[in-house]
Amino acid sequence: MMDSVRADKWLWATRFFKTRGLAADACATGKVKRGGHSLKAATTIHPGDLLEIPFPEGPGVRSISVIAVISLRVAAPLAQACYEERTPGEVLENLKLWLTAKHEAAKGRPTKRDRREIDKIHGFWDE
Repeated sequence: MMDSVRADKWLWATRFFKTRGLAADACATGKVKRGGHSLKAATTIHPGDLLEIPFPEGPGVRSISVIAVISLRVAAPLAQACYEERTPGEVLENLKLWLTAKHEAAKGRPTKRDRREIDKIHGFWDE
C-alpha cells in the first residue's frame, strides 16, 4: 500500500467529491484544510493527517482523520474504511436541520392533498 497520495485524488477516491475536478477546485479555492492551512490539489496526504472538508450539500465543515491512502475510486464501504469521522454531532444535526428547512422551502405551493391535511389541522385547533 502507498504511504502518500495527491489530495485531489484521495478526496475523489474516498467519495467526498463526485469528480476529481470538483476535488481539485475545492483545494484551489482554499476550502480543504490541514492544520488550519489550505491544501493545494497536488499536496500529498499521509495516514494520520487531520483534514477539514466542506460539506458539498450545505454549510459547515467536516473533520476527518486519514487512516489509509488510496488513489483509485472504490466501493463506498471500502472508501469509508480509509478515514475516521471526527465531526462533532451538533454540526451534523445543524446540517440535517438546514437540509430539511431547504427542502421544505423549495416545496412550493401546497397540493390538494397538502391543503386537506392543513384544513384538518386547523379544524382540530378551531374547535
